[in-house]
Amino acid sequence: MSRSARRAVVPSPNIWYHTDVYERENLAQDVDGAIWRVLAEECDWTGRDVLDIGCGDGFHLPHFAKRAKSVTGVEPHEPLVRRARRRVAGSETVTVLRGPAQRLPLPDASVDLVHARTAYFFGPGCEAGLAEADRVLRPGGALAIVDLDATSSPYGDWMRADLPHYEPQSVENFFAANGFRLRRVATRWCFDDLATCESVLRIEFSPPVARRAIADVLRDNGNPDAGYTVPVGYRVHLREKPTGLVIPGQSSSSVSSSSSVSTSPRMP
Repeated sequence: MSRSARRAVVPSPNIWYHTDVYERENLAQDVDGAIWRVLAEECDWTGRDVLDIGCGDGFHLPHFAKRAKSVTGVEPHEPLVRRARRRVAGSETVTVLRGPAQRLPLPDASVDLVHARTAYFFGPGCEAGLAEADRVLRPGGALAIVDLDATSSPYGDWMRADLPHYEPQSVENFFAANGFRLRRVATRWCFDDLATCESVLRIEFSPPVARRAIADVLRDNGNPDAGYTVPVGYRVHLREKPTGLVIPGQSSSSVSSSSSVSTSPRMP
């Protein structure tokens, strides 16, 4: 990766620095598979070529590989690339490449589904990544962006407390203006023990908000023997690439630049 590309990558404050804790977080997320059901309904990847942008240490790659023809994970952070490759070692259908979302190391029109989960695509400021996703999609392919819903309590309350500049409606307006439809998904994060729950909340929030979140979890989970459950809402933004004529060198879907100011919690 070039020096300029490295400068364009914004470090993820959780998985980059707390990889083992983030693995436990991934295991606790969406225990009922609600997000996977929505993705399967909207953009079934059976027998198709899948790209996972910002794949981290590859947690979601094996799930896609159960049904896909091929799966490619792209991740900018070299230590996570190495972990992802170890996770999928031995798979003949999964490849992990290093690169940023705004300069994908894939040819034009090479995949049928582009998936990104809580990575890079957080609203205004991600236009370059949207254009790249459009470039690598085949006509009729789909882009599915999964992000946290900051309007959904209690997790969204904690997010907004930590990120007062973040405007959920502005982000939704941005995606709507760029041709996406929205599906909200209610999920449950479930932890077997309080220590794991606390460690996850502490890598996701500042110390004062993490203390508030832990207190809320203790209040809402009265039976420790049953574990600890946290309701977490997600937004799934979906857009298909048109199957009509596409002029070489141009995106088939317009990318709105109505706002040049990022409202993202994780983008500059």
